[in-house]
Formats: sequence, C-alpha cells, structure tokens
Amino acid sequence: MLINLHVKNLALIREEEVKFQPGLNILTGETGAGKSILLGSVQLALGGKMSREMIREDADYALAELTFQVEDSRIQKELEAMGIYPEDGQVWMSRRMAGKRSVNRINGETCTAAQMRAAGALLLDIHGQHEHQSLLNRKRQLDILDEYGKEKIAPIKEQTGAAFLSYQKLHKQLHEGQMDEEQRKREISFLEFEIRELTEAALQPGEDEELEKQYRKLSNGKQILETLNQAHRLTGYDDGGAGDQIGAALQLLGGISDLDEDLAPLEETLSDLDGVLNDFNRELSDYLSEWEFDEEEYYQMEQRLDLINHLKSKYGKTVEDIQNYQKKQEQRLQKLLSYEEYKQELEQKLEKQKQKLEQQCRTLTKCRMECAKRLQKQVEEQLTDLNFLHVDFSIEFTRQSYTAGGADQVEFMISTNPGEPKKPFGKVVSGGELSRIMLAIKTLLADKDQIETLIFDEIDTGISGRTAQKVSEKMALIGQKRQVICITHLPQIASMADAHFSIEKKQQDADTFTSIRLLEREDSVKELARLLGGAEITQRVLESAQEMKDLADQQKNSRLKS
Repeated sequence: MLINLHVKNLALIREEEVKFQPGLNILTGETGAGKSILLGSVQLALGGKMSREMIREDADYALAELTFQVEDSRIQKELEAMGIYPEDGQVWMSRRMAGKRSVNRINGETCTAAQMRAAGALLLDIHGQHEHQSLLNRKRQLDILDEYGKEKIAPIKEQTGAAFLSYQKLHKQLHEGQMDEEQRKREISFLEFEIRELTEAALQPGEDEELEKQYRKLSNGKQILETLNQAHRLTGYDDGGAGDQIGAALQLLGGISDLDEDLAPLEETLSDLDGVLNDFNRELSDYLSEWEFDEEEYYQMEQRLDLINHLKSKYGKTVEDIQNYQKKQEQRLQKLLSYEEYKQELEQKLEKQKQKLEQQCRTLTKCRMECAKRLQKQVEEQLTDLNFLHVDFSIEFTRQSYTAGGADQVEFMISTNPGEPKKPFGKVVSGGELSRIMLAIKTLLADKDQIETLIFDEIDTGISGRTAQKVSEKMALIGQKRQVICITHLPQIASMADAHFSIEKKQQDADTFTSIRLLEREDSVKELARLLGGAEITQRVLESAQEMKDLADQQKNSRLKS
C-alpha cells in the first residue's frame, strides 16, 4: 500500500508530507484548495506529464516522492522481474523536476518515466475525475473484458497476435509481388543484367584487401627500393658499412681479450651482434634480388581494383555485401521467372495462415464469451450494492476484421428500469450512473489483480441521498480488503473514513499555499458538518454530523465486517 507522499514546490504546495493509512483514506476540502494538485503529484511521481508552470514561481524545482509497502509476494516477483527489488518490503519512487528536465529514481536508482509508470501500474490504480467517460468507448470496454479475464485470455490473445502478424506478412508479400507482365519483363531484364555483371566479376572474399595491399606496394616500389638499397649499404660489409665497423671492432677486442678475462663477455656480445647484422644483411639482399616490377601485372591489378570499386559504389561497401546482394537478386529473379508458381504458393500459404488465424480468433472469442458471462453476473451484483434497484447488464459481441487482438468487438449494454430494453451505455446512463458502474468494474479488476491501493477522484459525481450512502458503504467495504484513497465532496462518503485528511488553502503575507493534515475524530465531525451545512455551521448541523459519523462507525463495525 501507499504509506507516504512527500510533495515540494508543486503549484500551491510548498512542502507537505502525507502518511496514508490502511483502509479508507478520505480527502476533503473546499473547491480550489488543492485536492487535484495532490492527486496530480501522485501521478507525477509515477511518471506522468507535467508542465513547467506547475513548479512554484519562487522555486527552482519541484519534487514528488511516494513510498509503498509491498505485501503481496506476486507483486514483489513482478517488480523483481523489472529489476526493482523492494528493500524491507518497501519501494520508494522519486521524481525531481527542474525546467524541462526531470530526474526519476526507484529505490535510489535512476530510471525512465516509462519504468516508473510500469511499476506504478502494479502498485496502485487511479480512477481520475473524468475516466468514467471512457466506458462509452467500445475499445475500452474490450480492454476491460480482457483485463478481467487476462489469466485465461492473455495467452490466447498473444497466440492470436502472432498468427495475425504472420498473416499480415504473407498478405504484404503477395500484394508487393503483384505486377503486370510488362513490368515483370522489365525487372527480369534488369536483374539479369546485374547478375551477369556480378557473375562475370567473379569476386572472391577478401580479394579487395589483398589487391589493395599489393597495389600499394607496387605503387611505392621506387621509394621502397631506394630505401632498402641505402639500408643495405649502411649495414653492409663493404664501403665502410656497419658490418665493416663491427668486424673491425671485433678484431680489436680479439687482440686484447687474452690480456683481461673480463673482456670475454664484451667480445661475445659484439660477436652476437655481428652475426645478427650479417643475417639481416643477407635477408635484405635476398629480398632485393627477388624484387621486380611487372608493369603488365601492375596495370591488371589497377584495372581489377577499379572494377571492384565500381561494383562497391553500386551494390555494397564490401565484397561480402556485393555477394549477398547477388544472392538476393538471384532469388528475386527466380521468383519472377516462376512468378505464377510463386504467386500460387504464396496464395496457398496465405489461405492456410488465414485458416489458422480464424481458428485462433474463434478460440479467443469463445474464451472471451466465457469470461463475459462471469463479468456480467458480477457487475450486476456490484451495481445492486450501489443502489441500481433494477439492473440488467450484458456484453454483446459483434464481428470485425482481423486485428492483432482478434476479430471481436464488444459493447456493454444496460437497462436500469423494469421493462426497458437494454441499450448501449451512451444512450441510457447518466454521469452519476457511469461513475458507479466504473466503481463496480474497478472493484472487480482490483480483486483480480490484487492491486493493493485504489485512488478515486470524485467518484461521487452526479449522486446524492440514498445512492451516495450506498457508494459510501461500497467504498468502506473495499477498504476492508484494499487501501482506498478517495477525494470527495459528499459527507456520506467522508463519514466512512478510517483516516480523514483535510486539504486547506491558506494565506500568509502575500503568499498562498495548500496544507494537508490528518483530522482527529472531533475535527472530522466538524469537517462533515461543513460538508453538510455549507457556509454556516449550526449546533444542529454539528449534531447531524456527529450522528452520521456514529452511524458510519456502527455500520463498519457490524454489517461491513460480517
């Protein structure tokens, strides 16, 4: 669950820290006090987008930090698969924004915003103020069904996606391969020219590198010969070369080595040097005697290199690239020469893959329908708890063209009055009813995913009276199993709080800022009175708030826990 939120320099917030508690956490406050900023800071810390204007004018940066306590071993394993290892069961997520840059960290290690969003999806689910409108979108409705039954649906959906990609690839190959006879002849002629040019060249792997080495040697032959001849003279045994000098020095040492035995090692060293120099001079002489410049060979080498470089400019950077290009063109030519056979073979493969895809889609549809039956029943049960007195909910399937997600299109249908036919959501339900339906669905999905924290922003839109009481009971019931954080204006919902936070906008000198505090029971009753009575809070309103709080406690301690 979310145990701590730390926000600094964000909009009206200077610096605030909120320690959330298990169960139902309620946040209330006047309109404009900063409730949306609090929710925005949570979304921001989870990798959401933020404009530069959200940073306080007197600050250089903004900071949002979340600390989670992860109890579920399955979620811990999924986090570890993402490279996130809870420390003592805790995950700390931090986002610091300065200008257009942000620094994101999970447990102190730098990460991307996408990684933060992926981790956040495992830890909490946020139902924003207008998200219930997405229920009118049939694509979102299919996503909800897939999410509800993902344990069974996801593997089949993945197989269907793979079958669709294979089908799509074959379909593309067949479409790209279609051409008229004149176009086919032109391409055949062009391919034959290229292949003939490459075949006649008969390139060998590594040939260009070897030729360049030999060409460089022959091109610099004069300089090489002059340098080697000079080196031969300088190290030779004629005309006063190094060999002569060492030989003379060796004779001198030989004449006195008998006079001093310590000279023997020096004589031996000089003798070795004489031998090495003699070997070097002999090998150099052999190299010079074998050197010869063949002008015809040089010309042929030059022509061959020109050809290879010409082919490189047309077909590839290396000989290997050119040979690979030739193989590719030969395969293409073979297809064009036997085009009808190739086309027929491709059509057969496409039809076979289409049948496979169709079977996968049918299997996926069957699985979805089985999950839809369970979802229908459970949504109706949830809606009954939320004061839908006469509700008939169903999921209708229609067929669409193949996609990576199958061939299904679904639509949520509902009737909320006896005798009325079921109709699509957009034609029947109000904003308040949509909010309650989304609450029902979120409850079911949270149970499926074992998400530990649910956040609701103004789930009470468009409801009041008995319906508001039913929603409050549902929220409290969810709070028995999950941590719930709810922003609300309704006293019926706020009275059910296990932890009640007040968000207030204050002024100090010329500065305006938002503060958040946890309310004791007495202060919570006063806040309920404000929600009940508006501008003027009378003794009678306070008594009503006290009664509402007492009744809520009784319900939580009896029926909700039974």
